[in-house]
Amino acid sequence: MVASVLVGMLCAHLLCFAVMFLLISKRLHGQKMGMDLFALGNFLLGSAYVLQLLEGGPAWSAMSVVNHTLTLASPVVYWLGAMRFFGHAVPLLSPLLVFAALYSLAQVLVQWSLGPVARYAMLSGGSALLFFVMALTVIYGARTFAKDLYGEMVFFAALISGLCVLNALKFMKLLDGGLDALQMDRQFQLVFYIYMSFLATVLPPSIVWLVLRRLTDQLRHIAARDPMTQLLNRRGLTEALQLSFNQRRAEHAHLLVVDVDHFKRINDTYGHHAGDTVLCRVAEILQATARRGDLVSRLGGEEFAVICLHTDFPGAMHMAERLRAAIETQTIDIAEGGHPLQCTVTVGVSQGFADAHALEAALQQADAALYRGKAAGRNRVETAGPSMATASYA
Repeated sequence: MVASVLVGMLCAHLLCFAVMFLLISKRLHGQKMGMDLFALGNFLLGSAYVLQLLEGGPAWSAMSVVNHTLTLASPVVYWLGAMRFFGHAVPLLSPLLVFAALYSLAQVLVQWSLGPVARYAMLSGGSALLFFVMALTVIYGARTFAKDLYGEMVFFAALISGLCVLNALKFMKLLDGGLDALQMDRQFQLVFYIYMSFLATVLPPSIVWLVLRRLTDQLRHIAARDPMTQLLNRRGLTEALQLSFNQRRAEHAHLLVVDVDHFKRINDTYGHHAGDTVLCRVAEILQATARRGDLVSRLGGEEFAVICLHTDFPGAMHMAERLRAAIETQTIDIAEGGHPLQCTVTVGVSQGFADAHALEAALQQADAALYRGKAAGRNRVETAGPSMATASYA
């Protein structure tokens, strides 16, 4: 009786959360983050337990075959949903139908050749294997593509490992004691259903938490990025610089302000679409030429910034000249069939600073150097402060 109540509650949890996941996926336009597949996985598993209650015990029937297929298909769907959550475009319908057909056929063959115990053992063993693979995938994700969710991934791996262990124990009990091990009033079955009910209560809110965190991260990314070039904006630059100085031993950094020469002339001559193309191409060149770990930003209009971290003044000057030369030598296709154009930039270099709060002063220094470079003829690198050596390039 207790086991039946637990299974009934488990069905209610799974099916209710399936509806909730489906409703959430409807609100996530364009990027469902696997929520539609999590809804399907819950529906499949909940339906399997409904069929189990209707069966009342181990049996050989079409209902039993469907029950086993749904039970084993649910972790497959969960795994596919997790892949979609992490941005992998995996198919659903074809692999799910193929799996259902093959496993249904395998049940018939095993039942006829080895008997009912082997068929139920195949379900438990297959479940243990699938959950073992899922746990390994989660651990791999925590160490590679999901490092930002390390704590959550370890938590999921622990829960999934519990399912793997319980199904492996059920597999061994079936081989040792036959179908009697599946009687719902057995102590092991009670423990199994209690754990399943616990997971059905804990995992869905955890998944919703992951989705909310991913959405929050995306909003933070959007707020910190220039929408056209995808470089850091002023706010993103400030936050990234603060994080860099907090994480590493304070060393001097230099700010480079890069301004596209005669940008208004480009807009007036070729149109604003061509101007946007130039800005995007300059952003790509800056990103590709800067060192790994340097911060590249669009300050606004045709003005960009590059912060050279952990470098001295000669290193900052060398980087400024590399950026200037890289842009000067590039041709930019501004329209189909149109003539490519070349543009140049003027670069102002600030004095060294070792604190994120000094960014505003560094900007003022680099801007002053930039204006001197503009006045001196453009397409050059100019440094901050009259006492510092200047460099110009015709």
